[in-house]
Amino acid sequence: MFKKPLFSKSTFNTSTFKDARPKARLSAPQLNKVAIALSLGALSLTGCSAGPTSGAAAVSPATEAAYSAADSTSSAATQASHPAAKATASAAATPKPAAPSAPKPVSGTAAAHPAPGAGAAPAPAAAAAAPAAGAQAAAAPAPAPVTAAAAPVAAQAAVAATGDGSQAATARGWGAVVAGDEFSKAGAPDSTKWSVFKGSGHAGKGVRSPQAWSVANGVATVSGDSAGTTGGMSAKFAQQKYGKWETRMRTNARDPEYHPVLILWPNNNTSPNCAEIDYAEGSTNTTQIKFFLHYACGGSNFQTTAAKTIDTTQWHNYAVEWTPAGITGYIDGVKTFSDTNPAHLPSVGMHQTLQLDWFPDGSATKPSQMQVDWVRVYK
Repeated sequence: MFKKPLFSKSTFNTSTFKDARPKARLSAPQLNKVAIALSLGALSLTGCSAGPTSGAAAVSPATEAAYSAADSTSSAATQASHPAAKATASAAATPKPAAPSAPKPVSGTAAAHPAPGAGAAPAPAAAAAAPAAGAQAAAAPAPAPVTAAAAPVAAQAAVAATGDGSQAATARGWGAVVAGDEFSKAGAPDSTKWSVFKGSGHAGKGVRSPQAWSVANGVATVSGDSAGTTGGMSAKFAQQKYGKWETRMRTNARDPEYHPVLILWPNNNTSPNCAEIDYAEGSTNTTQIKFFLHYACGGSNFQTTAAKTIDTTQWHNYAVEWTPAGITGYIDGVKTFSDTNPAHLPSVGMHQTLQLDWFPDGSATKPSQMQVDWVRVYK
């Protein structure tokens, strides 16, 4: 039985954390992340930040419905291990505690049960990454130094040149990154970019805790323990109608009771048709990733689905493209989902959430993890 998560949230304040990654000589993926971070910083400084949102809301319940399976296995290139700079992120790392504030009030919603919304509008991003970029450019002579004005172009070139795997953004020519997170700030998730959930878990079972999250070595990790304490968070950036989102994610050899989920959720947590786009969702079948487009409030009879057999313990790039013509899903740059029915499209703006959700079945639960390398948003 597929069920959507019960959401709750809070925001919390974080102090400044020191970047733990090496500064002297950096690998191509690290140079890529600095270029992207500079791009996002430049956009923030020129006024391209998201507007404020509020409240918490609900998702339509759903069951696992029939889906069109694409059972071809991933190519050797897309199954390759993540670069060494990412491999240093320990699967057993202990999350660093955050200092959460009291949860914000929950607003009313037209959907079936509460879900997270974004918090207040983010503060402008600092331009502190610029000095590091100069050092990196000197260490690696191939790319030219990145300036704020040239950041979007340089960022795309860096994406194409690194070992981050096949991406829909490069394969489809999506252009410059306009928002997102490279997770270059160690410690807790960046509170200017994310509202971290605090409260009960799905269907009131387990707990969503800010302490389940940690950021180190350029990777955000959310851990779920044997008692159902896990985490999730929603983006304060890119509160937009239409656009493209791409996220690089992997899990450990997870327990079937822990489901990794990448969701586009309605802004202000309100949608007249209970819109929800799960563009990467794990289930009890740990060999598959599914795509769910929820387009009405009546449950599992009102969703379009697809599934692909894939090794989620390897890094993969999951993407969704939302235009007035329809919604398309990609894994490692290859199309795996499409729905062009105008009646199925969200009618409100959406934003990103990252969740590791607990679906207890009465058996013993093994601790599990989901890791996110980056989240990137395009127009």
